[in-house]
Amino acid sequence: MAGAANVGDKLCNLILELHKKEAVKFGNFTLKSGIQSPVYFDLRVIVSYPKLMKIVAELMWDLVEKDNCHFESICGVPYTALPIATVLSVDHNYPMLIRRKEAKDYGTKKMIEGHYKPGEVCLIVEDVVTSGTSVLETVQTLGDVNIKVTDAVVLMDREQGAKTTLKNKGINVHSVCTLSQVLDVLSSAGKLDQDTVNRTKQFIQQNRFDVPNSSDSSQKKKSQTYKERSSTCTHPLVQQLYKIMHLKKSNLALSVDLQNSQQILQTVDKLGPHLCIVKTHVDIIEDFSPQFTASLRDLAAKHNFLIFEDRKFGDIGKTVKSQYEGGIYKISSWADIVNAHPVPGDGVVKGLKEAVTGTSKGCLLVAEMSSAGSLARNEYTKGAIKMAEDHKDFVIGFICQSRLIDDYNFVHMTPGVKLSEGGDSLGQQYKTPEEAILKKGADVIIVGSGILATDDPVQAAIQYKEAGYKAYEESLKN
Repeated sequence: MAGAANVGDKLCNLILELHKKEAVKFGNFTLKSGIQSPVYFDLRVIVSYPKLMKIVAELMWDLVEKDNCHFESICGVPYTALPIATVLSVDHNYPMLIRRKEAKDYGTKKMIEGHYKPGEVCLIVEDVVTSGTSVLETVQTLGDVNIKVTDAVVLMDREQGAKTTLKNKGINVHSVCTLSQVLDVLSSAGKLDQDTVNRTKQFIQQNRFDVPNSSDSSQKKKSQTYKERSSTCTHPLVQQLYKIMHLKKSNLALSVDLQNSQQILQTVDKLGPHLCIVKTHVDIIEDFSPQFTASLRDLAAKHNFLIFEDRKFGDIGKTVKSQYEGGIYKISSWADIVNAHPVPGDGVVKGLKEAVTGTSKGCLLVAEMSSAGSLARNEYTKGAIKMAEDHKDFVIGFICQSRLIDDYNFVHMTPGVKLSEGGDSLGQQYKTPEEAILKKGADVIIVGSGILATDDPVQAAIQYKEAGYKAYEESLKN
């Protein structure tokens, strides 16, 4: 087969067999995304052909060994890849983990089943990748229990951008074959006419997920410095934040979760020169008074930082408006930034927006959380992104664990950051500044006990500031 000269005999035979078993189909198909595709991979059928599944697993394993992947366990993306992962696990004696698509409401309520140790590295197994979303969802769920992923082995790469997307997230994709190779083999074998081949190749080029739309100004062709972002972003508060980050060479936000107002003010006064944001929880302060917030604003002016009240509003619009502007805290009068859960719908954003005038205030949406077992993922996260895009005049970014959208108008702030990875007894999962910024794409790192619980909080703040800024500078090179 001249047209399939770059495909080995074993892979060539596999492609022909997959076509024969109708695991690879050509025609007109509606994909999960709603896009009309001339090709469809239905690899679920291979579970009915044990010998074929065995060959698939062998080719995957050969690739994993050739590319020298290092891992301690295996996890298949549910559900088609689970049988393949099982074969790999049994044949090569590697522990297998199972990721649930949804947690049970009884028993252990785990999202990851199996025995594992925090910090171990897991190999992802997938049948087909298009955009990479399914792999990332599994990576996120594993990350919630502090399991790392550096590699994913897949049978079929549709060549629509998954490899690039996952690489940008720190995950190497190892594919047994590509859609182009499938076309070459089937065409050379007389199984496909040239018109079908041409239509499919054209479809690949026109439906990639890693190529920015040139008409979409939110897509950035290269990383921008904080100074550049401050001049290109549209929201005044986002502009101000990036200016602070540039001038102070800091992307560090302090979560000052203390209960005494004077202790908070003294701490902020000492650490303020190293911070771009101070994050408060005023409802845990035992001696709260209006004088406290007035003094905090004085310190913000003195040290040039923004104030973020971590209230996590999550009720209907009318209620959150009252909570924001009224009560004993009167948050809208002193906090530059607040945050909200998108669960109630965009009424929560509209209610908060009604409580302020102008564009001097901003809201972050809680799109992902750093606690183990968090339900803030998948459809929840997608809804948060959509809500943010619909309310750009007030929503300035996200509380998240990874970069959600390549638009510097939205600031990505990541909590649960420490100089060393790990977790606590209450399920908090920690990332290093390098992990948060370089691998996950955070703009701002939020640190609490990693600074406040040390013998020298000032020196600790300097360490975090320098580590975060170094990671940012390294990200510009990429």
